Amino acid sequence: MRPSEGAPRIALIGAMQEELSAVLALMPDAHCETVAGRQFWLGHLSGHAVVAVLSGIGKVAAAITATVLIEKYQVHSILFTGVAGGLAPQVKVGDVVVGTELLQHDMDASPLFPPYEVPLLGRSRFQADQRMTQWLLESAAQALPHAQVHAGLIISGDQFVSSASESQRLQSAISDALAVEMEGAALAQVCHAYGIPLAVVRTLSDRADDDAHIDFTQFVKNVASGYSAAIVSEFLKRFPKA
Repeated sequence: MRPSEGAPRIALIGAMQEELSAVLALMPDAHCETVAGRQFWLGHLSGHAVVAVLSGIGKVAAAITATVLIEKYQVHSILFTGVAGGLAPQVKVGDVVVGTELLQHDMDASPLFPPYEVPLLGRSRFQADQRMTQWLLESAAQALPHAQVHAGLIISGDQFVSSASESQRLQSAISDALAVEMEGAALAQVCHAYGIPLAVVRTLSDRADDDAHIDFTQFVKNVASGYSAAIVSEFLKRFPKA
């Protein structure tokens, strides 16, 4: 049964194929539909109706994906999994960061609006859903017992941060940011507009420094997909059945 004809679905989003491939492997009944140049995989996972999709990289790609999920597939919740670069000194490669808030670090319409504030919305920070965030924290701790799990601010921008100087600049400008990536805050803005609960979890693939491009490539290939699948599986055990 297609989602427009049946029960609402939970959306599972990743930014890259490597990040979501292990999740798709857990959905043997999935069938694929192509919309807006994206492949949406509709099936079931842990007893839930889900739709899994690769968002593409960057804020615009993420926003398009979220809008299609909400408008066409009528999802009732969105979970985003993937990797990020660590910013705060206490977060290390291999740690997990669950986003409680999300902010676009490259949004700057000053002097008309304060730096980072989204014009006409009166806010720079978008909150993740509290219940889903708590389930994610529990799920990450259960699925990855040897990983450190953090909760806090994740920042997003259309830039792969891969220099120590840029990383230090972001740390100085946004002192409570734990990690940096390229999609989460755009998803959060779309979900805020539609009133859709969102949760974001990122495994740290690098330290957003001069070696980030090397660390990121190796981590995504060897680790990220398995981490995502393990966390998603535990998360869906905690999510109430429709």
